[in-house]
Amino acid sequence: MNIFFSGIGGVGIGALAQLAQDAGYTVSGSDTQHSLMTDELEKRGIPVYFKQDAKYIKKLHSQSPIDWFVHTAALPSNHPELLMAQKLGITCSKRDELLSQIIQEKNLKLIAISGTHGKTTTTGMLVWALQQLDMPVSYAIGTTLSFGPSAQYQPGSEYFVYECDEFDKNFLRFTPHLSLITTIGYDHVDTYPTRDDYFTAFSDFLRQSNHSIGWRRDYAWLPNLPEEKLWQLQDTEVQDTGLAGEHNRRNSTLVLKALEFLGLPHSSQTIESFPGTNRRFEKLADNLYSDYGHHPTEIAATLQLAKEISETVVLVYQPHQNTRQYEVKPQYRTAFENANRIYWLPTYLSREDKTLPVLRPSELIADITNRSSVEVIDLNDDLWEAIEQHRLVGHLVLCMGAGSIDSWVRSHLK
Repeated sequence: MNIFFSGIGGVGIGALAQLAQDAGYTVSGSDTQHSLMTDELEKRGIPVYFKQDAKYIKKLHSQSPIDWFVHTAALPSNHPELLMAQKLGITCSKRDELLSQIIQEKNLKLIAISGTHGKTTTTGMLVWALQQLDMPVSYAIGTTLSFGPSAQYQPGSEYFVYECDEFDKNFLRFTPHLSLITTIGYDHVDTYPTRDDYFTAFSDFLRQSNHSIGWRRDYAWLPNLPEEKLWQLQDTEVQDTGLAGEHNRRNSTLVLKALEFLGLPHSSQTIESFPGTNRRFEKLADNLYSDYGHHPTEIAATLQLAKEISETVVLVYQPHQNTRQYEVKPQYRTAFENANRIYWLPTYLSREDKTLPVLRPSELIADITNRSSVEVIDLNDDLWEAIEQHRLVGHLVLCMGAGSIDSWVRSHLK
């Protein structure tokens, strides 16, 4: 099968492209710019076209017919690549349909990791644990890894480990053998207008799962649960797995319980050497870390982790999406209390509701408890100089956000 991936540089689509190549399919794709993911794909010999237009799709299809056109949920219905693919009669879908077919075709048991926060890290932990047990494992994760590709299919695998996102109701397209639920709060207001919508979707997902492991306090939010399918953990069951950060200890406990459920060795020694995943409290240099977090719950959890490592924590924070800021602004109030100093950047704009005025930094920080520690600044030389001064005196600098901040920091380290 010949598959073309539009937006192949995104972590979700790029990971699936890697997996499809491993599974024996012919793979190519397009994106608008170079990224860590496109670099990784090109190293694997996957052609990436850095322009998205109808002419390239038509040319490629005439040379070797494309069987499947895979695109992100964000691709507009009038996108030239999509319109041309439809005109040529190519099967078009979002990534979950292709992934579901691969799982079925290879007869894999799906272990799905879902939840409001912690999915990426927990998925990485489980993949790492299975590798330490010398088991072949197939997986897809929404980031790049230091210990393997973002996704892969390995012959002989019994399990497929998947970061199963609730955005766009993606997770409702799967029937897991086992699901792990990291946390349940409320997110993705664009997909779920109300909390009830969000909680009902998780209940539906648990009913579709053959078995599930999660925390009793999270399950308490959900209506009409199939209790006979649930392994509900108490907070007292959190294990000391040697990892910094309370959220990491909770996530690693879930992984150990999953190994126990599967009848596999489940010592904390399997987890304590976990090197982490990229963009999740990733160490870039001495006293300098990068993190993808952009929700108040994630921010607070990561700052708590940082505080375990250093007495002085400096946060450089780039809010993500103006539309999202209207939702999370009330939750910012206590999220930053473990930061001794905060450099606050303008919001990174992406997929915006243009009818909403862009919230200024002064509006977003107005109610946070340690407002006096905040300095509003731009991504510029002054900020980099401040970062370097903090690092020089031994402060831990955490650069956080899902927009351009990570690439900006990395560019200054070259």
